[in-house]
Amino acid sequence: MIVLGRIVAPFGVKGWVRVHPFGDDPLSWRKMPQWWLGTDPDGSDWVPYTLTGCKEHGKGDLVAAFAEVPDRNASEAVAGYFIAAPREAMPQPAQDEFYWGDLVGLQVRNAAGLALGTVTGLLSTGAHDVLQVQDGDAERLIPFVASYVTAVDVPAGVISVEWEADW
Repeated sequence: MIVLGRIVAPFGVKGWVRVHPFGDDPLSWRKMPQWWLGTDPDGSDWVPYTLTGCKEHGKGDLVAAFAEVPDRNASEAVAGYFIAAPREAMPQPAQDEFYWGDLVGLQVRNAAGLALGTVTGLLSTGAHDVLQVQDGDAERLIPFVASYVTAVDVPAGVISVEWEADW
């Protein structure tokens, strides 16, 4: 499952919820007739919900409605739930675009071929995304921008970065 976002609060009295997405272009998720909701982003308790409405709300957030969430009480019950979808249900990313879930677990190497660690997650800072790279006990934060990330090869499991070897 690829975690797409999180329900942050009820929206109105008719069961709509406000969603904070964890990626770009969340309106493309409207094409998926089902979203999966769960309380643990790493868990296996995902339950399919039938999407009945989805629209942009404010800067980057969404509001959504589900057949299984008919009123405000039900929307309050799912507040805090994570939203996910199986990889095969997701719209195909464009060239040089990636789902965060596709990057987690990839090895990071610099231009000299030195292994810097493994991607354990990504952070959205507002200005740009940041790779969280774990190397033993050390965590490195690498901006996910073209001036640092020179290549992403998901099939090979490698991200190449322009980074000095001494840190």
